[in-house]
Amino acid sequence: MTATIKDVAAAAGVGIATVSRVFSGNGPVGAATRERVLAAARDLGYRPDAAARGLKTRAAAGIGLVLPDVADPFAAELAAGVLAAARDLGEHVVLDVTGGDPAREAAVVERLAGQRLGGVVAVPAGQDADWAAAARAGGVVFADRALPAFPRIPAVRADDAAGVRALVEYLTGLGHRRVAFLGAAAPGAAPGVRERAFRDALGRAEPVLVPARTSRDSAYGAAAGLLQSRPDVTAVVASGRLLGEAAVLVARELDLRVPADVSIAVIDDVPWAELCDPPLTAVARPARAMGRRAAELLARDPGRARPAAPAPLPTELVVRGSCGPPRGGRGGR
Repeated sequence: MTATIKDVAAAAGVGIATVSRVFSGNGPVGAATRERVLAAARDLGYRPDAAARGLKTRAAAGIGLVLPDVADPFAAELAAGVLAAARDLGEHVVLDVTGGDPAREAAVVERLAGQRLGGVVAVPAGQDADWAAAARAGGVVFADRALPAFPRIPAVRADDAAGVRALVEYLTGLGHRRVAFLGAAAPGAAPGVRERAFRDALGRAEPVLVPARTSRDSAYGAAAGLLQSRPDVTAVVASGRLLGEAAVLVARELDLRVPADVSIAVIDDVPWAELCDPPLTAVARPARAMGRRAAELLARDPGRARPAAPAPLPTELVVRGSCGPPRGGRGGR
């Protein structure tokens, strides 16, 4: 027998109107009550009729999802979180990809605005898109990063600063004093959260900062330049998946032993990290939880940007075999 809204209300111990507000996004509902209603709906297998709901409220429906790259493992996990939340909310998801290009992103945002969606979850590539207009039209929540130019658009992020601090403290605890940060901002550009946390965690030690863009060629060139020119560096913190791949590849090509000659760790745990030899130490970031929370935040406050930023989600240091105590540098090899 198909569950009804009345069944959900009874199971959650609330009125039918409260259940309706949870799934329509119209009207205030406390966070605890909302979670209780969603849990009851999941247990009962209840799925609201989005089409009928749209006809009754004449409101836009559906969630737009804007990602830089669906092949990226982190983006794929984030999308899975959005999709899971959308299923609970009885919504559909419209996906588009920007390739990390701000100009393409602007076109994607304009196209999604014409589809009368209930709102958009986005990993923004830049500030060229008219995010303010998109937020006024149906609501926007950023995921993984925020844009300073749009402070009223909430952003669901991981606590990268805490993750980087934990990693640097682990490396310095092993005895590393010359640690490189692969993926720093270009000279003259403002450093990001990860780079600032790296500098702070090193304290008085001199940081080795290696600029790199988020492309495969740039990552490889930066890693090669670092490992070929700085034999005094005993540990490398790669600020992202591509940079981690590049560091591992270059170390192998230069016949450097990991971790005997150089320790390598990456910010963003990925499936292949456990397949490396040795397995790669990483800072795991909760991509799926970020996607779910972003979609749920959008559903709670449709059509309205909120100045209050959600608390960052915790990261986890996953210690594997790619990091060990320094052994006097590589100068003598």
